[in-house]
Amino acid sequence: MGQAQEGDTVKVHYTGKLDNGMVFDSSQDREPLEFKIGAGQVIPGFEKGIIGMEVGQSKTVKLPPEEAYGPQREELIAEVKKADIPENIKPSVGQRLSLRQPDGNTVNVTVSDVNEESITLDANHSLAGKTLIFDIELVEISG
Repeated sequence: MGQAQEGDTVKVHYTGKLDNGMVFDSSQDREPLEFKIGAGQVIPGFEKGIIGMEVGQSKTVKLPPEEAYGPQREELIAEVKKADIPENIKPSVGQRLSLRQPDGNTVNVTVSDVNEESITLDANHSLAGKTLIFDIELVEISG
């Protein structure tokens, strides 16, 4: 079918790694990832890396934070007094919490620091600010 282009639906196998080689996600033991190029279903750099590939082709793409999950944003980090946290929650560094906002929506945060008086909550994506490396194999292209 030629090369993958915007508007095509594709299936890919991938392994995502950090600069230090640590694997953070892979499709190798499950069904390939299926998405439509140009529909914004995956991070921008991943999508761009597939354009021009042919079925059966494999390649490695290295994405700076701007083409992945963006930079780490300080405005998404907040310190909260322990007194303002429900008593049944015992926060620990690395713990994931869902907070209900006044408008009813929820936001996922990670506890990044705990001290005697407060905890620090980080709403950044866990991969924000990181360079990502993807090994990609194009499995299928459909119109």
